[in-house]
Amino acid sequence: MRAAVRRRYGPPETVRVEDVPDPEPGAGELLVRVHASTVNRTDCACRSGTPSFMRLGLGLPHPRITVLGTEFAGVVDRTGPGVTRFAPGDRVFGYVEGRFGAHAEFLTVPEDASVAPVPDGVDLAAAAAATEGAHYALAFARVARIRAGQHVLVLGATGGIGSAAVQLLKAGGVRVTAAAREHPDVVLALGADDVIEAAAEDVPDDGRRYDAVLDAVGKSTFGRVRPLLQPSGVYVSSELGPKAQNIGLALLWPVMRGRHVRFPFPLHDQAMIRHLADLLADGRFRPLIDRRYPLEEVVEAYRYVESGRKTGNVVLDVGAG
Repeated sequence: MRAAVRRRYGPPETVRVEDVPDPEPGAGELLVRVHASTVNRTDCACRSGTPSFMRLGLGLPHPRITVLGTEFAGVVDRTGPGVTRFAPGDRVFGYVEGRFGAHAEFLTVPEDASVAPVPDGVDLAAAAAATEGAHYALAFARVARIRAGQHVLVLGATGGIGSAAVQLLKAGGVRVTAAAREHPDVVLALGADDVIEAAAEDVPDDGRRYDAVLDAVGKSTFGRVRPLLQPSGVYVSSELGPKAQNIGLALLWPVMRGRHVRFPFPLHDQAMIRHLADLLADGRFRPLIDRRYPLEEVVEAYRYVESGRKTGNVVLDVGAG
């Protein structure tokens, strides 16, 4: 099979498309013929090995996993012994952070992992782009204890996480103000109630106070957004922050009074993926897709993602269909 392979940490140019052996499904596993994947922030960080402490888990001095790719959608080709929930020909999508391997024509996935049927009427490219941003967005909402009727500010609303957060919060009955430096029309089309045309780190204080600020790009800080929060408001970021301050401040929140920080730890499980499938099926969530690249142009896809110019998700077309 063809796969995007890297054997050392580094820039996009370390990735090459090569012929590698097809994987074989083991007991309880699906062999998925991958039609679409994405290139996302997780792939970029793991490819570069940045920040460096990540390499303790990814492998030293060289990465243990050579084929990246966390999101996938495709068709079940074969099943291993003991598989009962899926059959050859089923359209499936899912998330394989930790295992990786979706930047290849075939992928093995345990049937009890974060994998679910693709709803009727949803194309495979959209399904492939449905998981990473959405699972972070759901983690934000969970840890911030956001409820219907609250007012939330989403920073970086045109990215993969931010665009998912806008839609998922609106689906939960939340009032959403979105901050985006560009493309306010796109964010309004996602369902935002209003848009502040500003970068995440430059949102002005216009007098509004929010129950929560979700920093989907990790570019702001608690110090910057604190004046924008209600007296008991919460700041949640997708990044550790300067000197990992978001972790430290989150650990203090049980003893802090008033405005505080919480840190999301996303959950990857079947309940999450089934919830996303339901949202896709009834049209409450449609992943925002910016560009699509064929597998052979994976290096260009990485370059574009890391340029900071993308709006939504970047899809990698791995196979036909």
